[in-house]
Amino acid sequence: MTRDEALRAQLPHTLRATNLRGAGEPYRGKVRDCYARGDRIVMVTTDRLSAFDVVLTTVPFKGAVLNGLTAFWFERTRDVAPNHLIDVPDPNVLVVRRLEPVPVEVVVRGYLTGSLWRDVQAGRGTRHYGFDLPPGMKKDQKLEHPLLTPSTKANLGKHDEPLAPEHIVGGGLCTHREWAQMSALALALFDAGQRQARERGLILVDTKYEFGRDPAGKLLVMDEIHTPDSSRYWHAEGYEDRFARGEDQRMLDKEFLRQWLIRERGWQGEGEPPAIPDEVRVQLAGRYCDLHELLTGRAPPLEVGDAHARIERALAGKGLFARA
Repeated sequence: MTRDEALRAQLPHTLRATNLRGAGEPYRGKVRDCYARGDRIVMVTTDRLSAFDVVLTTVPFKGAVLNGLTAFWFERTRDVAPNHLIDVPDPNVLVVRRLEPVPVEVVVRGYLTGSLWRDVQAGRGTRHYGFDLPPGMKKDQKLEHPLLTPSTKANLGKHDEPLAPEHIVGGGLCTHREWAQMSALALALFDAGQRQARERGLILVDTKYEFGRDPAGKLLVMDEIHTPDSSRYWHAEGYEDRFARGEDQRMLDKEFLRQWLIRERGWQGEGEPPAIPDEVRVQLAGRYCDLHELLTGRAPPLEVGDAHARIERALAGKGLFARA
């Protein structure tokens, strides 16, 4: 079976949600279903796809690709920043340390694009992040140095809101020392990610990091890292020519979906979300798979069938799940 055939065959079997109460107390995010017990969390990455903070559809094997990339990056960046990963018992599952989340998404940007460019176009500028951009910058232009554009960590169905550093500390979201630590770690992780992407012919354009506190108050990276859901990637080849001509870059992330929603459906998160055709879902799945293979050097696992049953078996084999 070819990859495209596997992606299409998995359409009726995508993992929209899980019911694994035997693994712990459940909590559902936009993409992940989490089960907490003691100091551990079983974190299941589903195939749900969100854009503009709204869950829209599912994408074949998306969960396995995201999970595999997160595990890859957590292992690869342990010397840069500590993280909460303990084990990977299934392609869709991470077992992680339970942390107290810091309610801030630390977004690092290397280029003027995406929501930051949309802010500039709309005349909102960047003052709400506590800085001004040089005048006359163009879409997709490389920034002089990476910039931090933090935002709130929104709950399901809510929109993230931009934050200036003084509001992060002043609002009690974290201490001044913690913000300084998170900023430094985020910039170091972004540098490591950009270097790895560059070696693989890609540009890590921007990304977000989330942090949590362990019982001793130590900050660890959590959730996901450098995935196509949390990051924007472009092909490096042709970047300069496309930028000079004002053309869109070749994307390998879900910005493809955001642009499709804006251009084809005129939707940016307000009102009733449009239906996503199967053809678009398969195209997205292919992009996720391409990025996994480019970054890791290996194709993602594509096992057609019931992922939920497979996850139950894997967790039971590790003593992490018991049927009620």
